[in-house]
Amino acid sequence: MKISIFVLGYVGAVSAGCLAKDGHSVIGVDPYQPKVDLINAGKTPVIEKDIGEIMEKAVADGLLRATQDIKDAVLGSEISLICVGTPSQLNGSLDLKYIRKVCEEIGTALREKDDFHVVVARSTMLPGSMRSVVIPTLEEYSGKKAGADFGVCNNPEFLRESTAVYDYYNPPKTVIGETDQKAGDLLAGIYAHLDAPLVRTSVETAEMVKYTDNVWHALKVGFANEIGNICKSVDIDGHEVMDIFCKDTKLNLSPYYMKPGFAFGGSCLPKDVRALTYKARSVDIDTPILNAIMPSNQYQIEKGLAMITEKGSKKVGVLGFSFKAGTDDLRESPLVDVIERLIGKGYDIRLYDKNVKIASLVGANKDYILNHIPHISGLMVDSIEAVLDHADTIVIGNVAEEFRDIPQRVSEAQVVVDLVRIVETRSVEGKYDGICW
Repeated sequence: MKISIFVLGYVGAVSAGCLAKDGHSVIGVDPYQPKVDLINAGKTPVIEKDIGEIMEKAVADGLLRATQDIKDAVLGSEISLICVGTPSQLNGSLDLKYIRKVCEEIGTALREKDDFHVVVARSTMLPGSMRSVVIPTLEEYSGKKAGADFGVCNNPEFLRESTAVYDYYNPPKTVIGETDQKAGDLLAGIYAHLDAPLVRTSVETAEMVKYTDNVWHALKVGFANEIGNICKSVDIDGHEVMDIFCKDTKLNLSPYYMKPGFAFGGSCLPKDVRALTYKARSVDIDTPILNAIMPSNQYQIEKGLAMITEKGSKKVGVLGFSFKAGTDDLRESPLVDVIERLIGKGYDIRLYDKNVKIASLVGANKDYILNHIPHISGLMVDSIEAVLDHADTIVIGNVAEEFRDIPQRVSEAQVVVDLVRIVETRSVEGKYDGICW
């Protein structure tokens, strides 16, 4: 395939070399003439393991060349990859002036091209940038329509400096955000030989994935440092602790717990977060990340409460209010907090949770329910139907299997507030409201 790459910085140079190594005909575009000359001489403009040898061979084989001529590059290729920088401005926002400029230049060149061309943004941009900057600019300067006359994709890169060539050929995933299937098909063809999951999605989702990855990596570094600081203060090897932590790929390093939704609760997480942050304070260790966990959790409780009260009706039904499905544990259940506050606001509530109902009959749970939250126990009913018959707003609080058909069972006059994503659907105004989707 014939590919042009704008600009030849770190990502652009590595992509150019690797694509040429794969047998594609690559034209690199850069406004800096010395960099163009360097590549045309078979030398790399960046310091990165293996890329020098790759570029030298690619140029010698006639598969890679560089130019300042944008029109020549666009007319001589089928796909253009945008790899320009997106630096921070003083207030933290992104500066997209380089993105806008290169889109103006590519769009101008597209005016003179009859063949279908695909423009791919590899630059890191906040969600909405493709729709608000890239696509309108390309359309304005080309006089053509994205998705019809030319294709547009977002294709985030996951390259680490010092291991970029290895990462290119061994990616954790390949993500293509596409505006049309034809463009996505052409771009996917470039990566067909790579052994990695291929995900094709919307351009907005692709934009957000890159930020989610990078912020998660930053959070992991900060988290490990805070744990390490606490460990050292109590004469424990923080590296040993984190090495053991990372051996758990079932819970710690896994998709488990990584689903957006309602707040956490239960007998372990809240008390252990509080205990560890207290310990840090007692040894004069500042842990801003760990200290933010409980306020962040409280924010999600407030958000859930607001979702219910904003629906306008005082008649509310809650399906599942133990802190997670399959348990009768109400200790620090965030939904109990919400229910108590709704009661205080004068809401008319009915509650159903099969496991809690059973628990109220025996032992310690009976004591807790009857003596600590008796006002809640009096609102419990024996069936889902009793909740549905009573309430205008139906709150789904855990993922018990018996709640999966609730969105189909409610009437036109009722609205569902889903705190757990009981069904794979998106929020629909006045009918179904998911807390994070």
